Amino acid sequence: MSRSRSSRGFKFACLLLGFAVIEARAAAAQTVTQAQIELALPKLEALARQVIDAGLVPGLAIAVAFEDRTLFLKGFGRREVGKPDLVDAETVFQIASLSKPISATVVAALVSEGVVGWDSRVSDLDPGFQLHDAYPTSQVTVRDLFNHRSGLPGIAGNDLEDIGYAQAEILHRLRLVPPSSSFRAGYSYSNFGLTEGAVAAAKPTGKPWDIVAREKLFGPLGMASTSTTHADFLTRTNRAALHVRAAGAWVARVQRNPDPQAPAGGISANARDLAQWLQLEIGNGRFDGKQLIAASALDDTHVPLTSRGTNPVSGGASFYGLGWNVEFGRHGLTWGHAGAFSVGAQTLVSIHPKPRFGIVLLTNAFPSGVPEGLADSFADLVFDGTVGRDWVKDWGDVYTAMFGPAIAEAKATYAQPPAGATASLTLASYSGRYANAFVGQAIVAEVNGGLTLTIGPDGARTYPLRHFDRDLFLAFPDAEAPNRPSAIRFTIGSDGNASAMTVEAMNAYGLGTLDRQKE
Repeated sequence: MSRSRSSRGFKFACLLLGFAVIEARAAAAQTVTQAQIELALPKLEALARQVIDAGLVPGLAIAVAFEDRTLFLKGFGRREVGKPDLVDAETVFQIASLSKPISATVVAALVSEGVVGWDSRVSDLDPGFQLHDAYPTSQVTVRDLFNHRSGLPGIAGNDLEDIGYAQAEILHRLRLVPPSSSFRAGYSYSNFGLTEGAVAAAKPTGKPWDIVAREKLFGPLGMASTSTTHADFLTRTNRAALHVRAAGAWVARVQRNPDPQAPAGGISANARDLAQWLQLEIGNGRFDGKQLIAASALDDTHVPLTSRGTNPVSGGASFYGLGWNVEFGRHGLTWGHAGAFSVGAQTLVSIHPKPRFGIVLLTNAFPSGVPEGLADSFADLVFDGTVGRDWVKDWGDVYTAMFGPAIAEAKATYAQPPAGATASLTLASYSGRYANAFVGQAIVAEVNGGLTLTIGPDGARTYPLRHFDRDLFLAFPDAEAPNRPSAIRFTIGSDGNASAMTVEAMNAYGLGTLDRQKE
């Protein structure tokens, strides 16, 4: 055996030994009674009221399930700041990426019925879909896409969604995106990769994803307030608004239509419905005395396939399965997933499969450490009888560190023009039509003595441009951080007019340069 192989084998053995030690330490905590959970619930409720009173989020809903029972179901705070409507167990939230494990459950139902397999090739299910390179296109499976290992860059498609493209067109244009890693060689969390996995899995049914999700999961579980479409969400009278921080206060500023990435982030639901889903997961596909999904099909979703490193707060070893985070931490094995919209939603599911209990937390604000902090606090209360640390604060610090510096850096970069900044050319030098195959058409127009950029399908988005230095202008496309600038750089041709422009917000993988079109 070579040294490299010996080293890999030793590391793998150490990893397995580490899991064994974690499991051994947690073994005493793996038997949990209903009485233990019920003893922890008043303390959980008190913590929830504290975060609302402290203004950490405007509204919050919690569901706790043990085995085949819902033990706790309650709402706290307000659906929208400044309005009297209170959150309760029926309040519908946009749950963002908490949609991913739910969609994995829907696909598991299809796998259970033999409609599709986790290892079915997407090229067989959805022949029109392509990745950048031929080999991954021919070989990529539903499992690969739900595990984020196709090589597709994680943010691919998010930018197209931001400028108004619908799901089918976004998935079609992914073929233009260069891979961020070799096929199956890297993990890159991808909304539109997972979306294609779900869409492809539904193809053999001849029905769209929203119908399949309703027929295979929402209907059988009685999840009457759960949907994959934004239009359905808007019909709910009892729904939570999205909130972001502005001048230190929560404001309901933006609506978010996540239909393009419905399987990955477009589900809306209330705590009552999600408690039903918790019971199904805890019961290995069994609900209300019936085996609705084969345990083997559901088990695949919880297998730790790809390492994600360690949990940033608890330090537990973290992996990704199929639409699920799988962690080995201080209280043993957990299955979980967070969800967030930067324009104002944050959610979490956390299941302890061996002791057979789980919790779902829904909030209507971003960012905060509330969902993760309360889930970790609740686990401590159940297993140890006391909260070991201020998990809400520690998770809040992580989110602040994660998102605050990026916004501050962008603002600082363009806070003021550089020394020696020069005036622009005449505005007519930049005005005109621009295009490329990825972004599509864009128009730079002279309006009221300035420039605007219109971009997206049928001119879906228009942004005023602010001059910065010579051929560099700034746009402000971020709804969550409207003061965060993004650069628009013009390339000047031999005739003294712009021949191309690069849109920074669309250029993460080199596809943001659009050529000027001849009139």
